[in-house]
This record gives sequence, C-alpha cells and structure tokens, in this order.
Amino acid sequence: MSWFRIPRPRPKAELRLVCFPHAGGAATAYRQWADLLPESIELIAVQYPGRQDRFQEPPLQHFGELVDGVVAALPELAGPTAYFGHSMGATVAFEAARRMEAVGRGPERLFVSARVAPAVTTRLGLTFESEDEVLTYIRELGGAGAALLENQDLRELALPMLRADFRLMETYEYHPGARLECPITVLAGSTDHTFGVADAAAWAQHTVAGISTAELPGGHFYTEEVPGRITELITRSFTAEGVHP
Repeated sequence: MSWFRIPRPRPKAELRLVCFPHAGGAATAYRQWADLLPESIELIAVQYPGRQDRFQEPPLQHFGELVDGVVAALPELAGPTAYFGHSMGATVAFEAARRMEAVGRGPERLFVSARVAPAVTTRLGLTFESEDEVLTYIRELGGAGAALLENQDLRELALPMLRADFRLMETYEYHPGARLECPITVLAGSTDHTFGVADAAAWAQHTVAGISTAELPGGHFYTEEVPGRITELITRSFTAEGVHP
C-alpha cells in the first residue's frame, strides 16, 4: 500500500510538504494542516505501517526499515519538496533527507520538531515492562493520543502500535556522513520537557546551510494546539526563499 495520504490534492502546487508523524501517530495528525496551507503547497502525510488503513500490515522491527520504505516511495512525488517531522518523525525525515540528497532529490528545507539532533540522540528507555508504564509516559507527553488511551477499546488497539514504534526508536543509530545541503528549521513547544529551544543548536552540525529556530506555545504536542502558527511559519519560510504561496 502507498506510504502517502493527500488530504487535499493540489496537482498544480509549487511545493509538496511531506509530513512525518510521531511515534504512535498516523497521517491524520496532519489532516487539518492541508486546509491551512496556501494552494501552492500540497500536503503529503506519511502513513507508517500498522495503523489506520495499514493496520493489517505487520509492524516494522528496525528503524532502518522505516526509512527504507519512505525513501523508496519519495521519488514518486513530482517537483520541489520540503519535509516536516515531529518527534520520532523528525529523525525519520532527517534520514530520508540524507538519502534523497545523495541521489540529487533532497528537500528544499527540513523542519524538525520536538526532537534532539541525531548526533546526540541517546536511548530513551522506551522498553516498558507494563501497560501502566506506557500509559504514564504517554500521559506525561499529553496530546490527543493520551486522551484516546483512556478508552479501553482504543487502548487495546493502540498499545501494540505504540510499543512497536518505541522499539523502532530504540533501534535508531546515527552514522556520521555528509551534512545536509538544505537549511533546517527547528521547532519546539514552550513547555515541552523533552525538548526546548536550548537543544536546537545541536542540529546545526547536520547542515551546511544553517538553522533557524522557533518556539511556539504548548507542550510536546504543541502541533495540535497551534497548527495555524506552524503552517504560517512554513509558508513564510518559502515566501522568503522565492517560492510564492
């Protein structure tokens, strides 16, 4: 099945914004963004295996497999692209950008959100022993997903997917290589205890084109609280660089 979901097709768009979800997340996390972006930007949401309409597919066992799958699909997208990744998705987007630059199809810009730089990523200790430990961790992060897990039926569906994504994150290993040629924008929530603007500087070692940073109100899932602020920031980035939404 395709890796991409396009909530609002815009075949004449000048830019395609490829959005990578967080651990436990799905393509629908970005559905609202499609209506907030200008007509010249088409939103492409990545759908990982094991959730929503890919629920019947087995979960992946290694982070590299996830990157392999996305990278194999990215060449089907026409024209210029930019990548946005939140939390785990930021690392997936970064690795995809590295691979695509190596074949001359890299993004115009990489947006990374609520995630430490790959070179300083450490094991997060996400191999939980019990369901209660998983729930406690998710509740501390907040967001719509935490509220959904209070429903027993939804929890039974979601927990295997969450555990699988946590295992993926624990298998990630950064390997030094060529720095990206595109600029990186680093975003953080103002009350996110897992990542703040003070952590953003470490992303500079991963690009030769410089970084910019932005702090937006909210916690780890500030992306759900101020989606319009994020889409405005993305749109302004490309207006300044010559893409005219």
